[in-house]
Amino acid sequence: MAKKPDPMQIAAEQREREQTEVEQAFLKGMNTLRDTIAPSSLEIHSSYFRLGTKYGRTMYVYGYPRELYTGWLSSLINIDQVIDISILAYPVDTQVVLNNLRKKVTQLEADMQINSEKGRVRDPGREAALQDAEELRDQLQVGAERFFRFGLYVTVYGDSLDELNFVQHAIETIFGQQLIYSKTASSQQEQGLNSTVPQMSDQLQIRRNMNTGAISTSFPFTSADLTQDGGILYGINMHNNGLVIFDRFSLENANMVVFAKSGAGKSFAVKLEALRSMMMGSDILIIDPENEYQKLCDAVGGSYIRLSLSSDTRINPFDLPKVIDKEDADDALRANLITLHGLLRLMLGGTQLGGQGQPLSALTPAEEADLDQALIDTYARAGITSDPLTHSSTPPTINELYDTLLHMGNTGPQLAQRLRKYTSGTFAGIFSQQSNIDINNTMVVFNIRDLEDELRPVAMYIVLNHIWNITRSEQKKRMLIVDEAWELMKYDDSANFMFSLAKRARKYALGLTTITQDVEDFMGSRMGRAIVANSSMQLLLKQSPSAVDVLGDVFKLTEEERKRLTNFPVGQGLFFAGQNHVHIQVIASQTETGLITTTPTVAVQSQQQGQ
Repeated sequence: MAKKPDPMQIAAEQREREQTEVEQAFLKGMNTLRDTIAPSSLEIHSSYFRLGTKYGRTMYVYGYPRELYTGWLSSLINIDQVIDISILAYPVDTQVVLNNLRKKVTQLEADMQINSEKGRVRDPGREAALQDAEELRDQLQVGAERFFRFGLYVTVYGDSLDELNFVQHAIETIFGQQLIYSKTASSQQEQGLNSTVPQMSDQLQIRRNMNTGAISTSFPFTSADLTQDGGILYGINMHNNGLVIFDRFSLENANMVVFAKSGAGKSFAVKLEALRSMMMGSDILIIDPENEYQKLCDAVGGSYIRLSLSSDTRINPFDLPKVIDKEDADDALRANLITLHGLLRLMLGGTQLGGQGQPLSALTPAEEADLDQALIDTYARAGITSDPLTHSSTPPTINELYDTLLHMGNTGPQLAQRLRKYTSGTFAGIFSQQSNIDINNTMVVFNIRDLEDELRPVAMYIVLNHIWNITRSEQKKRMLIVDEAWELMKYDDSANFMFSLAKRARKYALGLTTITQDVEDFMGSRMGRAIVANSSMQLLLKQSPSAVDVLGDVFKLTEEERKRLTNFPVGQGLFFAGQNHVHIQVIASQTETGLITTTPTVAVQSQQQGQ
């Protein structure tokens, strides 16, 4: 007689076979596409979820202000955090909306009538709602507007709950500044996650009524636009292929700083701006330490002034400006005395940093006092006093100051000996005689390439002061370009003078352009940072890795912008104008390239193509 199979035994054998199959599948490492892309785990909590090792939280927007403005979503789109944004718009039949609006208008008018009959004070909120409803009815009736149900959900991510809370707070702050209110999707985190992943599923269903005009302001693909009706073409906006047309004199000041490593195209960009600005009526003044601007200057009929010990060019630092403004005229002598103090400290050794970063002057307090008196006496001997009527007299020179010091008591003779190399010694002539230059031209370039290294900062200081005096004498739109400005930043007095120029230039319609490739040295100076703070425009071209961290902290660059800054091709960079900045490509025509390039091969090609 056959024995009946035991059901318990059959079930046990079945489980054993299934377990064996699972183990075999696991050992074979069989992976499906879902296994590959899915996270290791998913935990859903009431106020957050955990996706593998990442924490996430979904928020929804439930309240909006009465009016929305174009680009209100831009600050959220461009935040430097990992977020998912879901925007959903559902069209609503116009007739349904009109019927509802008619009922709403009737209700509002009835409430206002009742309040009026009972003598209650008017309700501004109800009046605004009635006005909006009436305007929307008119627009819908003629087909100028349509109606939608709008939903906006945001999922934020972080490596920890603390980071998650930080990111959420940052987003709530952005919303709060625009009177937009958001909430965490409490006990709906799974539905919130499903609503923000790219599967077109709205499981939260939290929506707000919006018309076409309001919903169009939430267009997410935003980029900064720097196109004005007036100004010059700086280049192409790489965000949207638009033109960057801008007038630097329309900003709170017309100052600009240009930072780039050697060969990144900074001189090309500045020369292109100068050439185009001339066509718009601006005068251009340039301090050229490397003979890069002569070709452009000759092409536009400018004045090219070569400063060297062997040239006949003379600039007298004792010149006084022929200022028109009465307030400036009363102060002209005092201002020039202060400038001369800084110049003479530079001539006599500059101001260096001592222990604990404190400046150590080249002059002792006694020498400072004697020098001040000698300067006043030197001007007085030339018939120049604080009275503006005496300022048209022929100014003294360093030779007269040397003579005054030599016949003074105290430290005067010692100061005279230290100054002698500029009067009768190695550096005599160039800055110790009356000025013989005229910068009455649309472009004037001061070339200091042939000056000795020791004399370069002194020459830049004197030229800047001479230009400043001319600027104060006749106010017109001018641009002053200072190339290799780091040479001035090395000395405390010349750095102070540069900052003074940057701060006061706007009053005299002057735009200061500061160019440097030594970013660390420039930004390491207190005055260098102050000059950047007083410049409404900045151009950052390709940088060395060591400079990126410095600039990233100063200009609050995102991680992506920092990465790009070291990899930009020649002529591309970040262009800042006021509160906006874009990724720009500096572009020139064939003719412009032939005029301004300093690369020999490019110049030859441009000439051949022009023929």
